Amino acid sequence: MAEPVHILITGGAGQVGLELQAANWPEDVVIHAPTRAEMDLGDITSVKAAFAQTPFAAVINSGAYTAVDKAEDEIATAFSANAIGPAVLAEVTRKAGVPLIQVSTDYVFDGAKETLYIEDDPVGPLGVYGASKLAGELAVRSGNPRSVVLRTAWVLSVHRSNFLKTMLRLAADRPTLRVVEDQHGCPTSARDIAETLKTITLKMIADTDAPTGIYHFVNAGETSWAGLAQQIFTFSAATGGPSATVEGIPSVDYPTPAQRPSNSRLSTEKLTRDYAIAPRPWQMAVSEIITELHAEGTPA
Repeated sequence: MAEPVHILITGGAGQVGLELQAANWPEDVVIHAPTRAEMDLGDITSVKAAFAQTPFAAVINSGAYTAVDKAEDEIATAFSANAIGPAVLAEVTRKAGVPLIQVSTDYVFDGAKETLYIEDDPVGPLGVYGASKLAGELAVRSGNPRSVVLRTAWVLSVHRSNFLKTMLRLAADRPTLRVVEDQHGCPTSARDIAETLKTITLKMIADTDAPTGIYHFVNAGETSWAGLAQQIFTFSAATGGPSATVEGIPSVDYPTPAQRPSNSRLSTEKLTRDYAIAPRPWQMAVSEIITELHAEGTPA
């Protein structure tokens, strides 16, 4: 019998973390997803103790402080989770000689570009959340050469709180919803992100020369928040679920503490080239999530 391959997942309670734990891993893989009480990313002693106890073959950091608006006031908290935590993991994984895969975000960009963002485009976060995630990227890439930073965007799933579930919940009470129409991006399934992370991680474990660096992963295609809402309601109505009329509005009519990039569209060509991962259309991913929510009887 083959020796077990231990993989550490941080952020196990989040959308991507839950999907990583539910993924179909090879039989010899053992997934570890400790709670914060069991392993505190902000405490290097705690992380070192976890590594001393288990010979991890790789680490996937899907944990993050993701309260974009609250981050504008909770700067230290955001940077502790999104920058210090990855720095701790980078140090410990480099010393252990194992790969680190870090999940990041489209919010590292300012959204001013008119075409798809590629990995080498200049960064310029508009708020604290994006800045803290960028700091985490820098810590990972400078701290562990055997690392991959996977940027994604507009994450949706049956789990936790996200735009899709919010729309369905609001539609149950309101016939019309006003949704921003001048921010464009790529809705992305947390399950598809998890599958991508799995592919990258297993490749990096098996091949010490596997590609490293920054990559983008989002589902194929693009839309606005208003366009996404309309598609959500189209799919929901087809299952007998809640639906509403969508009224598109400009961002200035929906002010938030943190400014969002108007263009969050990410190119995935590099990932397809280096890891042979070809994202499916976002509409297919959204339909799957709504179907699953309907089957569970929990539309929001």
